[in-house]
Amino acid sequence: MAPIEIGVLYSSTGVTAAVEETQRRAVLMAIEEINDVGGVLGREIVPVCVDPASDPRLYGQLSEQLIIESGIRLFLGCYMSSSRKAVIPLVERHDALLFYGTAYEGFEFSRNVFYGGAVPNQNILPLAGYMLERHGSRVALIGSDYVCPHEANRVMSELIHERGGSKALETYLPLDAGALDYEAAAQAIRRSGVDFIYSTVVGEGMARLHRALERAGIDRQRVPVASHMSCEADVQTIGTELAEGLITCSTYFESVDTEANGKVIQRYRQRFGADARTNASWEAAYVQTHLLVRAIGVSGSMEPVHISRAMAGLEMDAPQGRICVDGSNHHTHVNPRIGRCNANGSFDILAEAPEPVIADPYVMSHVPPAWAGRPHPRFSGAGKVAVGAA
Repeated sequence: MAPIEIGVLYSSTGVTAAVEETQRRAVLMAIEEINDVGGVLGREIVPVCVDPASDPRLYGQLSEQLIIESGIRLFLGCYMSSSRKAVIPLVERHDALLFYGTAYEGFEFSRNVFYGGAVPNQNILPLAGYMLERHGSRVALIGSDYVCPHEANRVMSELIHERGGSKALETYLPLDAGALDYEAAAQAIRRSGVDFIYSTVVGEGMARLHRALERAGIDRQRVPVASHMSCEADVQTIGTELAEGLITCSTYFESVDTEANGKVIQRYRQRFGADARTNASWEAAYVQTHLLVRAIGVSGSMEPVHISRAMAGLEMDAPQGRICVDGSNHHTHVNPRIGRCNANGSFDILAEAPEPVIADPYVMSHVPPAWAGRPHPRFSGAGKVAVGAA
């Protein structure tokens, strides 16, 4: 039988290539695993990879090209929200499906999209609760100038104000902003006397920001950087010596101690080299590939409408732990954790949810979860309550 072609919309070049390349690799490895056991419905899966070069316009153009010229109606991909929003009208118009494996700002639903990453109640709320409780309430917000940072900072701002805190500054820089732009922002942060910095900077700007903070003489152990948009791939770009102390909330870290994670990391390094690092976006792309193919098998069909129905309620023992696809909003129940970057470029887990958290993409509640204030057993002192304890 003819193979099943799936479009892969992850960039190998451009400002967000460092993370997107790991997502592309995750998809390729998952497809290889599926094909090694016979594919699905007796057919091989063939990835059709393109490079949108981190340019939102190209994501739209290339996805439409694959739909019209190749008849592809199933896609894995996109990293920035601007790229996802460029693709959504096209998959809706042509009755295709997009599987989006990245944490994002929420406040969206499309019947043609399945969201595999965390939304604000699964990452921003826990991170805000942790930082405001432990590090103070005077905050500097700095982000890249596109939709996700603006929306994330809107949620963070509401939490800061509800806690009686204050924003010392809120600033946004273009995706291609240079070192001088970041140095000016770092100097403004230094003068503001904040308790911590909340960063929604992405891509190559992350390294520029951390270098600028270092040159400005900001002690990130005393004034830490918190960012729900940072991961192990970003640490490699920033440099471990500058990223050490970075605090994030994520559904997955390379250091997560599950049997599934140990096995998948071993396979990944065998495939892509002993130094290959994993991250949350990598894990979401890997998991969504398996879920998509499982839905094809369950539905017995290649029609997006049947695949979409089969996705509802699908569960998987993912590297992060047990996850489930919510059929009502197409988002995913995931396992949030708060981690701090250590001197090895890995994240020590400081706190974690005791069970998968249901996605609330519209942030109906702005109350940070209780678990975010509890120490992880490995980092708790005598007499402290361990995560998940009554």
